[in-house]
Amino acid sequence: MTKTLTVKNLTLGNGKPRVCIPLTSSTKESIVEEAHRYRKERADVVEWRADLFEEVENHAAVEEVLTDLVATLKDTPLIFTFRSHLEGGEKELSKDEYIALNEFVIQTGLVDFVDVELYQGEETVKNLISLAHQQHTYVIISNHDFQKTPPKSEIIRRLQLADELGGDVLKIAVMPNRVEDVLELLTATNEIKKDTDKPIITMAMGPLGVITRLSGHVFGSVLTFGAGEKASAPGQIPIQELRQVLEIMGKSMNDK
Repeated sequence: MTKTLTVKNLTLGNGKPRVCIPLTSSTKESIVEEAHRYRKERADVVEWRADLFEEVENHAAVEEVLTDLVATLKDTPLIFTFRSHLEGGEKELSKDEYIALNEFVIQTGLVDFVDVELYQGEETVKNLISLAHQQHTYVIISNHDFQKTPPKSEIIRRLQLADELGGDVLKIAVMPNRVEDVLELLTATNEIKKDTDKPIITMAMGPLGVITRLSGHVFGSVLTFGAGEKASAPGQIPIQELRQVLEIMGKSMNDK
């Protein structure tokens, strides 16, 4: 059974689907404006996609944005994500730069979650987890495949590896090329939830994967991503439409 994880006003793992909206603007001012709107739209959690920030290599500028985001979001939890180019990000950093940026952000104490990519390497992942836990920051270990959907066994293996490395939340996103790929993802989600007590986030991207963003919680995924200013990944649904569907599904399931 999944243990709940509570941060500020967010509880993951209690069966209710939570909605995350990514911040995708490139300047400090527009990023903070986005955050203000999304708080009003009742985002459960906000993710800053820092790879889209034009000054991401400037740590002082990153800290300024984080400080303003915390003041704007108040009790809404914040995820810091630098998505590498290999996993769908907009900008590439060297391995040392990736590590230094995430270490710096963790040490500011300004974020609630930091997203660390599974395939940055075992040593890197473990070191960032250790540092994050010292700062009472949770770690989402993520993996994104924009080309295909691995077999169910491989999806499960990657999530199990993220668990073994010590991640607090386990995430995988895949690209389906046929309907059967969507079933592989949902079946893997349903099976892995029996093997870990940590919250998991899974989704299939693109048009075929939309159903997983709407019904993933039925199979065990605790968080879905909705599009705000613009989508940060293929298949994200505008936030208002996403909430309407989730509310309809929630009411129908509660009526049974």
